[in-house]
Amino acid sequence: MGENSFCLNGKVAAVTGGAQGLGLAMAQALAKAGAKVALLDIDMEKCQAEAGKLESEYEVESLAIYADVRKLDQMEAAVAQIVERFGGLDIFVNNAGICKNIKAEEMTLEEWQEVIDINLTGVFIGSQVAGKQMIKQGGGSIINIASMSGSIVNVPQPQCSYNASKAGVIHLTKSLASEWAQYSIRVNSISPGYMKTAMTEKTLQTDMAKDWWLRLTPMGRPGLSHELGGAVVFLASDASSFMTGADLIIDGGYTVW
Repeated sequence: MGENSFCLNGKVAAVTGGAQGLGLAMAQALAKAGAKVALLDIDMEKCQAEAGKLESEYEVESLAIYADVRKLDQMEAAVAQIVERFGGLDIFVNNAGICKNIKAEEMTLEEWQEVIDINLTGVFIGSQVAGKQMIKQGGGSIINIASMSGSIVNVPQPQCSYNASKAGVIHLTKSLASEWAQYSIRVNSISPGYMKTAMTEKTLQTDMAKDWWLRLTPMGRPGLSHELGGAVVFLASDASSFMTGADLIIDGGYTVW
């Protein structure tokens, strides 16, 4: 492995849901490694602000794009804009997702469908539009953000739609990896465990989280956003050149018990 296998200088990356939380942390890691980064999000105010910070802090070009991952036309337009601005697309991170903690017997079909549309269909749409561009270019790396919930069932909260969607992401990743290896496109996934973000910080302070989530995590703590940075850079770079169809579980050991 060469000295610069983890270097992303000259590469172009895009991250959906990139304006905040885990998506932003991964975008920062990609920028730090030298990649030009496009942030795709539905919150344009945050998206533009964070794109500006990436440029000033990491001295890389960045782009803020409004895109709803459920809308094929918007995602196609986003990729076209990235290619027009940067000349190509080498790395695509399907990060955008939601979770609804609703009991299965009480969940409406609309509530179920929204989770599936964003978490699973959105990943397919993102992968498809990125994949078409990467086929033209002769290769690339697609990184799907799944969850440990795609491998186990979380307790005590009910979240069947989330769990099903993330299990789907893991198997979609393997399926795309199999289909697109012939085009030198690698497709892998990352499955985070309980992570500390602005959205989860309050919940992590509750007795429920302490008694269940953290007690069942061998490391006894939530992950920090930056702790996914190494994995996303690894999967985006030549350091993982013989790796495709894999799922990296980063959960503090939760799934081993």
